[in-house]
Amino acid sequence: MPGTPPDPRTPPYALTIASSDSGGGAGIQADLKAMTRLGVYGGSVIVAATAQNTRGVEGSHVLPAESIRAQFEAVADDFDIAAVKLGMLATAEAVETVADCLADCDAPVVLDPVMVATSGDRLLAEDAVDAYDALFARATLATPNADEAEALTGVFPDSPTAVSEAADWFFDRGADAVLLKGGHVAPDGDTVVDTLVTPTETTTFVNPRIDATATHGSGCTLSSAVAARLARGDDLADAVRHGIEFTRATLAEPADVGEGAGSVNHLVGVGDGWTPDES
Repeated sequence: MPGTPPDPRTPPYALTIASSDSGGGAGIQADLKAMTRLGVYGGSVIVAATAQNTRGVEGSHVLPAESIRAQFEAVADDFDIAAVKLGMLATAEAVETVADCLADCDAPVVLDPVMVATSGDRLLAEDAVDAYDALFARATLATPNADEAEALTGVFPDSPTAVSEAADWFFDRGADAVLLKGGHVAPDGDTVVDTLVTPTETTTFVNPRIDATATHGSGCTLSSAVAARLARGDDLADAVRHGIEFTRATLAEPADVGEGAGSVNHLVGVGDGWTPDES
């Protein structure tokens, strides 16, 4: 039942299809940490292995399509997938392979169109953008930040009209809903406005801006947290609210690791009583 913590002996199963971050702050590692913290058993299909730390991406190796497909088929053959999160997919071939894998998957899909890392390193090949159309058609929710939304749609979502125009671009490609994240909009402002748009309704989540430089992994964390809450049975708006709350907690008390700007902290509250809002 939504709002009720799952039995840890029989947790819902969520799958992340994304790439590995050797530094541990983003990618597959962030996804699985967030899913675990939110009471979901997380599995993974690794698309690429990146050589990465808090300072940037030093290299990337994309796995062959047959390896990506084999991972997915192994998971789908054994587990009842309750939600899917899509992250860094790197190349057009990988995007097309994942879209084909998901063709018969009935689980809700949260699509984070990862294009550029927090460090500024590009994570998606230029020719892969058009291939995403097949994935947008499978998306229960797309979660672009403002820069990704602009790169995809040509519209920077910094006003209600612009948000509507950007959302329509995703709807035209078959997405059920889009969460236009507001962290990159008006970065000097006092608030962050995240906007969830469906074809029939718009919901805004307004929160005080957290003065954080350690934001590595925040996008991965939010999308995987939303997927986790969908796997637990939340409706979309509640899943987004819980995902935002958890991500804000990881930003407010970042992990002081590495020599770069640092990372969001998936261990926030461990040992001192922090639990997700179950209301």
